[in-house]
Amino acid sequence: MLVEKIIFSILAFYLFLVMFFKMIKKIDAAYVAILILQAIGIAISFIEIIFTLQYNIFVKIIIYLISIVIPAIIIYLERKGKNFSEYIYISLAKFYRMTGNTKKSKSILLSLVDKYPESYSAHRMLAEVYEKEGGMRKAIDEYVIAVDLNKKDYDSYYKISYLLNELDKKEDAIIMLNNLLSKKPEYINATMLLGDILSSQERYKEALNVYTNGLKYSPNNYDLYYSMGIVYTMLNDFPNAKICYEKAATINSLLYHAYYSLGQINLIEMDLDEAEKYFTKCLESKEHEPDAYYKLGKIYMLRGDHDNAVKFVNLAIELDNNYIKIANQEPIFIPVKSKFQIPIIDEEDIKPRKTTYTKKELKAKEHLDNTYNVVGKLNIYKIKPSIKTKNYENIKNEKERE
Repeated sequence: MLVEKIIFSILAFYLFLVMFFKMIKKIDAAYVAILILQAIGIAISFIEIIFTLQYNIFVKIIIYLISIVIPAIIIYLERKGKNFSEYIYISLAKFYRMTGNTKKSKSILLSLVDKYPESYSAHRMLAEVYEKEGGMRKAIDEYVIAVDLNKKDYDSYYKISYLLNELDKKEDAIIMLNNLLSKKPEYINATMLLGDILSSQERYKEALNVYTNGLKYSPNNYDLYYSMGIVYTMLNDFPNAKICYEKAATINSLLYHAYYSLGQINLIEMDLDEAEKYFTKCLESKEHEPDAYYKLGKIYMLRGDHDNAVKFVNLAIELDNNYIKIANQEPIFIPVKSKFQIPIIDEEDIKPRKTTYTKKELKAKEHLDNTYNVVGKLNIYKIKPSIKTKNYENIKNEKERE
């Protein structure tokens, strides 16, 4: 028993000295807490020897943990290239960030990168803090350092590209994304961002190549198909646009933006039955409901069913006052304008409706509307009265049952 205590004391004291000299060498106060714990453990052990006490097993376990086990683990990890002090700082920074004290978290991280400039975790976290604060340039600088320290940190690579795009440095973002995809072609977020940037520059064929390549790695990604549908729309390749929108909607049945685009394309092509089918589907979405009612009003007007056309337009106006002005300016509704139920409201009080459309989606939506205004109207004279596949009362009853 005495031999065990002597061996414990020697080993504990040796580990204490090792940790002490680590603190001196690194001039790092993070080791102080461990030294204090070791000192407490050693002191409790000496008290047991001096006063010939016999501690229970629980106390002995605690003494061994704080005096030998924890210090030994720290020494082992540091010999493997891990930095104990870095873990302490990072843990504290995460704690303060989790509690909402971003300022304290940033202060700890700045101290850490000042003491350990090669700390990948510190630079990565600091970049996230700067990004959250809106300091995009500082965030980019930190993400760049993180990538230099960890060449496989593809997420930071993507973040740099994303922030460059936000700063309107699109060409730099394109270069970064191409480099990223050459290293990790299955990174779908990078594929989407690169395609979107190229689309925003109207480089539609390049964007199409990017999205198509992404399908090799994510063949059931509805975002890719939907984005391809938008690109084909902007290229006026409506047959392929329809294929992509339908594929996207098949994968994600709640993708009402795709249904609405399909309705618009079929309206341009004067396939009124198909257009009605897709716009009716959009009535399931609160966001698309007023737009869909308005388009259905056009369809019934084209069929010569003025009563139902008026009812649908009035429903659109009821849900979105913006359609007061839109409907009044639409030539097709001239014969029935007097039947619109215009609410008593000042034009200044009519505000744009909030939607979840992205810039590229709005651009495609407007493009389809403009195409209809040019092409669709020319086709009006070619169509023959068609049989109404679903009248207003049926749709209204379905909505009431829902």
